[in-house]
Amino acid sequence: MKNQKKISAISQLWLADKKQYVKKSTISAYMLLVKNHLQPSFGNNYQISEEEVQAFVFKKLDEGLSKKTIMDILIVLKMILKYGAKQNLLQYEPFEIRYPTDQKGQQLEVFTRTDQKKIMNYVQEHFTFRNLGIYLCLTTGLRIGEVCALTWEDINTETGLISVNKTIQRIYTMENNIGKTELIIDSPKTKNSVREIPMNRELLRMLKSVKKIVNASFFVLTNEIKSTEPRTYRNYYKSFVDNLGVPHLKFHSLRHTFATRCIESNCDYKTVSVLLGHSNISTTLNLYVHPNAEQKKKAINQMFKSLN
Repeated sequence: MKNQKKISAISQLWLADKKQYVKKSTISAYMLLVKNHLQPSFGNNYQISEEEVQAFVFKKLDEGLSKKTIMDILIVLKMILKYGAKQNLLQYEPFEIRYPTDQKGQQLEVFTRTDQKKIMNYVQEHFTFRNLGIYLCLTTGLRIGEVCALTWEDINTETGLISVNKTIQRIYTMENNIGKTELIIDSPKTKNSVREIPMNRELLRMLKSVKKIVNASFFVLTNEIKSTEPRTYRNYYKSFVDNLGVPHLKFHSLRHTFATRCIESNCDYKTVSVLLGHSNISTTLNLYVHPNAEQKKKAINQMFKSLN
């Protein structure tokens, strides 16, 4: 092949092409995967065999990467290779990768009901804007980027609804071959992430009086024109749970806890999926719906009753 190029060169051409069509945050994620994983392993290659990709997968598993992360990396790799083949820069042969059997099911970190009540009661008794953000995530399922981007105009105490329409994230960019990071406010993760979430009675009571005196354009977590970024707020959350004496679960566990309590309360799965802003209901089912032994027995009994 006359115009054959190295994977490193094809990757840059592909990124430049993709930049025209995808969000800034998406191209940032692609750039990081290329820089940190694909470039070191395949950058000098002109072709990539299935055996090389399989060895790459085992290497990344040994390094502690999750199967999900590795699969995301391979999706990018396939897009690059297909782009290269389309431009007649390499020959692409589809590969089929195998993963070791996962012996352990996915375990979500969720606060117990006791610890959840402890957090909620503490925030009500020690109201600060930063504490409020933790309460919001625990009672609405907001992601950390969404709560950091929330402004007072997004909270309607008349209708009792919170409008989720933006997110804050720090992304990786490249200018003049120099990498740097940039904090951006963008539309949420997917179109389904743009949503309205009802507030519970206690949250509405907390915010009604506050809403009357705040500037609508200010960010909720700072009550200022300037926002706080997820990394900074995550650090605050760590000190919050340490001081309160509850288990040191990840920030995202606030969202997991909200979803789990919804499922435990027999909320219908479609509604829970919409509240969480999932792109489809299967994501909700795979993460949160795991029938216990009692539910399984009930299903078997109902099935045999129908035969009588």
